[in-house]
Amino acid sequence: MSQVIDHGGGVWSIEVPIPDNPLGHTLVHLLDTDRGPVLVDTGWDDPASWSALVSGLDAVGVAVADVHGVVITHHHPDHHGLSGRVREASGAWIAMHPADTAVVRRARRSAPADRHDWLDYLADKLERAGAPAEHVAPLRAARAAGRGRTLPGMGAALPDREIVPGELLPTAGRRLRAIWTPGHTPGHVCLHLEEAHPANLPGRGRLFSGDHLLPGITPHIGLYEDPDAGEGDGAALDPLGDYLASLERVGELAPAEVLPAHQHAFTTAGARVRELLAHHERRLRDLLALLTVPLTPWQAAERMEWNRPWAQIPHASRTIAVSEAEAHLRRLVKRGDAVRVEAAPERYVAR
Repeated sequence: MSQVIDHGGGVWSIEVPIPDNPLGHTLVHLLDTDRGPVLVDTGWDDPASWSALVSGLDAVGVAVADVHGVVITHHHPDHHGLSGRVREASGAWIAMHPADTAVVRRARRSAPADRHDWLDYLADKLERAGAPAEHVAPLRAARAAGRGRTLPGMGAALPDREIVPGELLPTAGRRLRAIWTPGHTPGHVCLHLEEAHPANLPGRGRLFSGDHLLPGITPHIGLYEDPDAGEGDGAALDPLGDYLASLERVGELAPAEVLPAHQHAFTTAGARVRELLAHHERRLRDLLALLTVPLTPWQAAERMEWNRPWAQIPHASRTIAVSEAEAHLRRLVKRGDAVRVEAAPERYVAR
C-alpha cells in the first residue's frame, strides 16, 4: 500500500516509488476540484509505481477513471512517466509548460537515422564538455544498438494543454496559479494554491513546488539548450541564472506551506530559498578560484567538491555533475567573471 497523507482542504499526497533510485519515491499530489480529482505529477512509468498510484487513489476514495486532469510540474520521468496511463484510463487532460513539452517532442522522435537522437545529443554534449572517450563510449554503443528508444521518458505522453505562466489552471472551484520556475528544466512550474491554509498557518496559501524547492536536497540545474539550435547558441543560455531568479520569485511569494515532489512538506520556504541562494554563491566562488587556467566542464567537475570523491561517482552521476559544473560556468560568464576561450571542447577561464 502507498503511504497517503491528508494535507487538509482537499489535498493529499501519494508516495509513488522510483525504481532503483536513492530518492525513493515521488510525491504525487491529488487536488479535489468541482469537476473531479486533478493530479499534480504522476510518478515513474513502472508496474510497481502504477500499482502504488492506484492503491493510493483508492485509499482516498478515488478511482483512476475519475481523474479529471493532470498538471505536470516538469518533464522528468519520475513526474511525467505515468501521465499517459492515467489519460488512457480516465480521458484526463494533461497540462505542461510549452518549453518542457518541446523536450518531450524531441525525445519522441522515432526515425532511427535522426541526427537528434537523444543518445547522440547527450554524447555530443559530453564531448563538447571535455568528457574522455571511455565515458562517452557506452552512450555511442547504446545508440548503435538502438537502445535509445527504451530509455525512461522516451515514450512519455504528449500533453494536450499548455500551462501559461501567471494564469489559473482549469481546476474548477480552486485557485491554482502557474508560476514559471525554470532552472531544473526549461519549463518547470510551481503551482500556487491561492487559498487560505486549512490550519491557518501564516503566509500566502500553499505551493506545489515540484523539484524546484525541496526541504533537504539541492535541485539539479539542467543544461537545456535546444538541440535544434546552431553551434554555440546554447552557450548563451544561463540555466543557473534562471534558477536563482526563480528562487527569488518563490521567496517573494512567501507561501505558508510548500508541498514538494520529494521528501516532505515544510513551512520554511523563505529560509530554504536563502540557503539555496547562498549554496550556489559559494559554488560559484569556489569554481572561479579554480579557473586560473582554462578548464573544460569535465575538468572543472573533477576538481569541484561533491558528496563523495570523484573516483567514487558512478557513470550516470558524473554526467549529471558535469552538466551542473557547466551550468555554474555559464553563470560566471554571464556575470562577467569568466570567459569561454574554446568551443571544441569548451574551456573556461577567469577574466
